[in-house]
Amino acid sequence: MFQKKKQIVIHSEREFEGMRAAGRLAAECLDFITPHVRPGVSTEEINRLCHDFQVERGATPAPLGYRGFPKSICTSVNEVICHGIPAPEHKLRDGDIINIDVTPILEGWHGDSSRMYLVGEVSEEARRIVDCSYRCLMAGIAAVKPGAKTRDIGVAIQEIAEAEGFSVVREFCGHGLGREFHSEPQVNHYDDGRPGTTLRKGMFFTIEPMINAGHWRSNILADDWTAVTIDKRLSAQFEHSIGVTDDGCEIFTTSPMGYTCPPYR
Repeated sequence: MFQKKKQIVIHSEREFEGMRAAGRLAAECLDFITPHVRPGVSTEEINRLCHDFQVERGATPAPLGYRGFPKSICTSVNEVICHGIPAPEHKLRDGDIINIDVTPILEGWHGDSSRMYLVGEVSEEARRIVDCSYRCLMAGIAAVKPGAKTRDIGVAIQEIAEAEGFSVVREFCGHGLGREFHSEPQVNHYDDGRPGTTLRKGMFFTIEPMINAGHWRSNILADDWTAVTIDKRLSAQFEHSIGVTDDGCEIFTTSPMGYTCPPYR
């Protein structure tokens, strides 16, 4: 995903405060948008609402203009794995599942998070994959502690996904963040057979497993952003930003409303 490896930044206790504020804003934005995710609403309207929510609170949406990305958030519906581009003609329908991915920059810090949402009445498979993707995220987070390897995260995620009959996307990974949107370390969500990076207190990164109902491979559409499953089957993803602590990790993007996995009530 990244052309050149950079040194991993180890952050101070004071810098944790910056990430807490940015992460909380990302979580608040996802809480805020929850009642708006319903049949008939366009992904463009969801983009506008999330954009305004962030800007009104002194933040800048990091995706807007990033490497040419045209919108302030990503909206990935059904077979879209990630990087779906909001559009006025794309209206949500009963039975859809959607991942909404937001990254506000607040006082220089990036708070990166995404959640799945159920639109109306969804299929049993849709509920299963959404639930599994959340459990995969939390299993990956549970593997984080000083001295652990990034591989441990991928092993934990892959074990849960494959036990449910699903697959883990391999073309995209978690990433370091903080004052940069994307940095080292890279965090694979599957076991690639290599130890990976040793985790140290003060590392900030995302864990964001993308779980497919069918094959793990993806195709990129003509817009050069939207990644879809090769077999058009469903995909689901949750994402948190975390910081490694003395004995585990701190989740910066926990929902203030207590919204973890849908249905959100």
